Amino acid sequence: MPLRFFSRVTHFKFFDFRSLVLRLHFVSWIVPITSSFEILLLLYVATIDVATRLIRNDICLVLALLGVVGQLDSPMQLLESLISAAILFLLLFMIYQRGLIGGGDVKLLVALAIGLPLTGVIQLLTITALTGGVLALVHLVMRLLPYPRLAPAGSSFARRVYAIERWRHLRHAPLPYGVAIACGGVWTVFSKGL
Repeated sequence: MPLRFFSRVTHFKFFDFRSLVLRLHFVSWIVPITSSFEILLLLYVATIDVATRLIRNDICLVLALLGVVGQLDSPMQLLESLISAAILFLLLFMIYQRGLIGGGDVKLLVALAIGLPLTGVIQLLTITALTGGVLALVHLVMRLLPYPRLAPAGSSFARRVYAIERWRHLRHAPLPYGVAIACGGVWTVFSKGL
């Protein structure tokens, strides 16, 4: 009788070693690749937001998909991030309805939240708020600076950006808050590990 018991126990698998190795191999290369793409896209978003004050839908969609792909090895973490992103969307949508934040900013924050755990979302919002405050201070200081002449052809990139931004200030254009969101996103992606 005891021999039968042990023969049945040997057929029971506590875990599948092969699937564990494959999962670790998948994680070892997919997370750094998705993180690198996220950082490159965030730098692109910051540049485009300064130039046009628009955040494109396709970039937000790609960021959201990269967040999902980066968490395929952990379905529970993916579920947690989707729930926190949904809650964040509802909160940001209410703020958007009051006209305090742009629609592109809402899309970008929610797309980034899809790839982050709850602590990452909190970190993203904190760093974004801090860099947004610095951005607002820079724009307030720029309003006090003299109005530049038009930047002639061949002038430095910094001078051309300053001339355009000063012109936008005089017309009360909104802040390029996508820059602050991109800074918060890059910080958070680096914090979770590349």
